[in-house]
Amino acid sequence: MDYPFDATDRQLDYYSEFDRRIRLRLRPLVSDAVIEEHRRKPLGQHSDALDRLLNYFRRGGMAGKLGIYRSDPVTPSYRIVRFAGVRGVPSVIEDETYGSIDEAYHAVFLRRIDELMGR
Repeated sequence: MDYPFDATDRQLDYYSEFDRRIRLRLRPLVSDAVIEEHRRKPLGQHSDALDRLLNYFRRGGMAGKLGIYRSDPVTPSYRIVRFAGVRGVPSVIEDETYGSIDEAYHAVFLRRIDELMGR
């Protein structure tokens, strides 16, 4: 059936606007203290500001999301992976390795902060 107007999914427009507003509210929460708190303890209980940032980073779809890949099961070395989010499309695994899971968590956190701040 042909419509006399452009039929688009308005839900995507609303979600985009909602996400833009959330990002604007989260940017002031980013501080050196919050980044240091995450570096010291990437998992577990956190301050309200860090919890809000982490909750935002965890939501959403898989397309473009960052994760951690353990490249060798014998030696603990970890790399950052960016998921394609599309079946059949391979994820991109970066070359830089991290010696501990906490270092990898923090590296992903810093990347997400940069994306949030528009850098």
